[in-house]
Amino acid sequence: MRAYDKKSMIRPFSPRFLKITALSVIMAVLLASLSSCGFESLKTGPADSVRNNVELTVMTMYAGNDGNARNFKSAVAEWQKMTGNTVLDTSVTSDETFKTRVIMDYQAGAEPDILFYFSGEDASVLVQNNRVVSLEEIRGVYPDYASNMKESLMQASPVDGKIYCIPVNGYWEGLFVNKKVCREAGVEIPDENTDWDTFMAMCEKIRDAGYIPIAASLANVPHYWFEFCIYNYQDPETHATVPESIYDRRGIAWSKGLKDIKKMYEKGFFPPSTLSASDDETMRDFIGGRAAFLLDGSWRVSAIENAAENTDDFCVTFVPGKNNRKTTDIIGGLSSGYYISRKAWEDPEKRDAAVSFVEFMTTDEMVSKFALVSATALKSGVKLEQEDISSFVSSALYMAEHASGVSSAVQDYIPAESRAPVFENMPAIVKGITPVEDAIGEVIECLK
Repeated sequence: MRAYDKKSMIRPFSPRFLKITALSVIMAVLLASLSSCGFESLKTGPADSVRNNVELTVMTMYAGNDGNARNFKSAVAEWQKMTGNTVLDTSVTSDETFKTRVIMDYQAGAEPDILFYFSGEDASVLVQNNRVVSLEEIRGVYPDYASNMKESLMQASPVDGKIYCIPVNGYWEGLFVNKKVCREAGVEIPDENTDWDTFMAMCEKIRDAGYIPIAASLANVPHYWFEFCIYNYQDPETHATVPESIYDRRGIAWSKGLKDIKKMYEKGFFPPSTLSASDDETMRDFIGGRAAFLLDGSWRVSAIENAAENTDDFCVTFVPGKNNRKTTDIIGGLSSGYYISRKAWEDPEKRDAAVSFVEFMTTDEMVSKFALVSATALKSGVKLEQEDISSFVSSALYMAEHASGVSSAVQDYIPAESRAPVFENMPAIVKGITPVEDAIGEVIECLK
């Protein structure tokens, strides 16, 4: 693996461009999704000569309680029936372990033929080592590949400025609310006017009523609260920038944000098992009526709709903010999609099948099924039947549509191994074993 240096950490877009682009993506797509007349016809693949009896290994994040896991299995079955090929599905739930596994598989030469993975810095090592194929190279053989996508909305690699990742749906992050728990605890539902101090007071009241204020695993999935707590000390123009020192503006913001998470832990706002629980366990706390709030991404909408007895008991709203971050400033963008591995591309038995699979999974119809309320790069937008929209989905659409500012997640600009001193060490940080400044300093040192 090539060591990371400062040049490899240069971001291709300025924070202001990221804000404008991400906001434009979410706003434009959400509006288009409610007015689109229908789907474009389904493509059948890159060529009529797609081979039968080819087995593709495919790894995605559509597993566990991911809301699109069911959609993925159904789509795979449909593609297999259509082509006569088979898919070895090695999908796993997305967490820091998943990212490490992907990198290790590629280092060992055991990479999947098709990978659904993050764009940006997470994939830089794959690009640097020529393990994935660019859009430009694929179109040299298959000119119509991803032709239904807007290239301007497809994130280029920070390594060489080329596009490797074909997105399905983007994301936003917001506060999911169990309204029933809030009612029983005697607190109002947070909205765009709720500030951080008011939110903290709500959490105290919920805790005192015998409920868990915030469903979160600080052991396995600490990054959502990390993002928003440091975002509280920045703004959409500055958030997606990595600190160069613990004493610069970003370093101070990181320190204050992590200390806020520590305070929340000390006040008992997270589950008693937060330092050991899995993400699935805390999700069950939320849906099961034991926890009031869940900070998560747009992909959770489908999961909650599938698991909840009554979706009217749930809504999505803004994460309360403070300082320069308005409550209506959110995190979002297009940050993941399909890659074709170099190994599959150079295998004459697999090339056609690999391209066929990605094209099938990124048709307008398939993207519409997976996107639901999230952003896409589709030229035609997505289709949602308005009469089928629940109050829960409507709240998600309202939240995204009324965002005042959008920033990419700063973690997308930090290699997985460099995030470990904060993310993997979060239990020690909130327990006071590891000083906050020491953890941040280790991250900065890893980036040098």
